[in-house]
Amino acid sequence: MITLSKADYLTALFIFLTAAAISAISTPLVKRLAFKVGAVDQPSARRINTVPMPRMGGLAIYIGFVASLLIFTTPSKQILGILLGSIVIVALGVFDDIYSLKPILKLFFQAIAALIPIMFGLKISQINDFFSVTSSEYIKLGIFSIPLTLIWIVALINAVNWIDGLDGLACGVCTISSVSIFIILAQLGDPVTALIIAALAGACIGFLPFNFNPAKIFMGDTGSMFLGYILATVSISGMFKWYAIVTYATPFLLMGFPIFELLFSSIRRICHGQSPFHADKGHIHHRLLGIGMNQKQAVATLYTLTSILCLLAVILATSDIIKILISLAVTIISAVWAFVLRPHLHRHNSEEHDNKDVK
Repeated sequence: MITLSKADYLTALFIFLTAAAISAISTPLVKRLAFKVGAVDQPSARRINTVPMPRMGGLAIYIGFVASLLIFTTPSKQILGILLGSIVIVALGVFDDIYSLKPILKLFFQAIAALIPIMFGLKISQINDFFSVTSSEYIKLGIFSIPLTLIWIVALINAVNWIDGLDGLACGVCTISSVSIFIILAQLGDPVTALIIAALAGACIGFLPFNFNPAKIFMGDTGSMFLGYILATVSISGMFKWYAIVTYATPFLLMGFPIFELLFSSIRRICHGQSPFHADKGHIHHRLLGIGMNQKQAVATLYTLTSILCLLAVILATSDIIKILISLAVTIISAVWAFVLRPHLHRHNSEEHDNKDVK
């Protein structure tokens, strides 16, 4: 299997560090801008924050991402389409963070943003023939490639948007997914897409210190929709085209938690006679808080879940030695969860129970 060259790895490192630095430097400036334009999250029954919190922090992630790519790379046709589409999705996010747009309007502009890279040739052209419908191992989608690609991009935009409910959750989950995607693309020898995902990971890392609990700024829909958009388009550019090597389960594992949240929330709301876009407190992170976890514990739990799913995805697409290392990492993560996080949660629940008894 072809891997990235040393020069590619070095460029990826420079892009990662540059994106992180620019994102970190931009975040305080974006925070002040958010207060000025009214992009502020007010406390409410659905919200976790108890004080007004500036949102629109995703603009800093976007600035770090784009700036690092323009400094170190020359965009190809498909990458140019992705970047042009990202302008639409970030503009939509900014307006939504300020004015709280209606879901149908957001869905319309999400589709516009998704169509732009499709017009530049970014499409899911074929899928595995799981049930041996044809004599070939793969089914060419033909005219169905465009609607399927559109659905994939719009779905992931909303999937990441819907998990953005706790300090550092969506940004951290996307960072884990981005690093995992980079490892896979490095093994596949795809430098162009690997550099894009390195920029995204770096931009997220630069923003995370401001977003961890207690958060100083939220990334808002500007950030969550942008992250979902980039992960969706990169997965098409960097993995769906490697259909002969990478199983189609890989992208779904890499974005497993957001995708499950999207499906779980949509089905739950439809069963209750509501729109899939109806806001509620039934998300997975809300349920973890409901069983006694605090924000940090809930986020750590979902980070762990995401890490395990991403490690499994890497196992499916990498060499034997990498599989051994990944299996070891899964074991370590599971041990940390079993011996560190769970006892801490048990103590937390016991203390709460004792306090209730005293009252």
